[in-house]
Amino acid sequence: MMLADMGAEVLRIDRPQSRFRPLEARFNLLDRNRRAIAVDIKTPQGIDLVRRLAETADALIEGFRPGVMERCKLGPDDLLKANPRLVYGRMTGWGQDGPLAQLPGHDVNYVALTGVLDAIGQVGEPPVLPLNLVGDLGGGGMYLAFGMMCALWEATRSGRGQVVHAAMVDRSASLMTMFHGFLAAGRWNGRGTNVIAGAAPYYGIYATSDGKYVSIGAAEQPFYLELLRLIGLADEALPDRADPHNWPALRERLAAVFRAKSRDEWAALLGQANVCFAPVLDLQEVPQHPHHRARNTYVEVDGIVQPAPAPRFSRTRPPTPSAGVEPGVDLAAALETWGFSTTEIDALRSSSTAS
Repeated sequence: MMLADMGAEVLRIDRPQSRFRPLEARFNLLDRNRRAIAVDIKTPQGIDLVRRLAETADALIEGFRPGVMERCKLGPDDLLKANPRLVYGRMTGWGQDGPLAQLPGHDVNYVALTGVLDAIGQVGEPPVLPLNLVGDLGGGGMYLAFGMMCALWEATRSGRGQVVHAAMVDRSASLMTMFHGFLAAGRWNGRGTNVIAGAAPYYGIYATSDGKYVSIGAAEQPFYLELLRLIGLADEALPDRADPHNWPALRERLAAVFRAKSRDEWAALLGQANVCFAPVLDLQEVPQHPHHRARNTYVEVDGIVQPAPAPRFSRTRPPTPSAGVEPGVDLAAALETWGFSTTEIDALRSSSTAS
């Protein structure tokens, strides 16, 4: 999605009639901005089709377990011979080697093995799953997209492609780099004990009178003092926030104050102040927030509100996304773009190799 959002021509190749699709195409927002065909790569015709596409492609991404593409004669050694400039991206959970390489896994497993899961949550409570943002999307997709662009840029200079190995477990570990620094410095004592992990009363989430929540990030002293002034605690003898032993009592006092007003009342009071504040919004509310509306952070495609392409550029503007499609819907149009003749496309259809 990230590459296609930036204007890359991306062709998705699915298995015929077997792809797990819990949502119909227009709701599957990660599939936006690209055509899709279905190909049986276990057949000679399917293998030839993928080989031909790879001969003129700048890049190829595959997400099988190690060895699958090699058994189909579509591994890096096979395809780079015909297209030496090809950047070959490999997305796996556990990596191409190591004792876990051939085992199945999901986001929860990758973030568990890299310390991410253990670090998120409150003291004395179980770890909290960060959705699948860290293993699948951040550690997986975003790092792969970054690696692909690095290799594509290098290929413009060297004229040579290469393999980009993107293992979700490696990249989940990479996202924890800062916290390894905290650990080495003796400033990490486990889940829920660090300032940004929810331990500090001036950096966290508070319930409001209407059962909703607000976020406070007044980590710096000037922001904290302004917060106290605005919520009416500037003249109160509060415990010293610099001493972690005082944090429970200080948090209890702040919690009582925030429970006295609704979320939107606090937003009206603190939303434009220098206190590092934001209301906690649900997914239905988010697109309607004035800041997002002013910046056009969300777009509507085929009746579905969704995040706009990011990041933004001063000169080149990513196109408005197009809705995802079911595999095989536009086989002819897709393959014609890649140089296949009508006769060749009809032959592929009749052989049931592609749809």
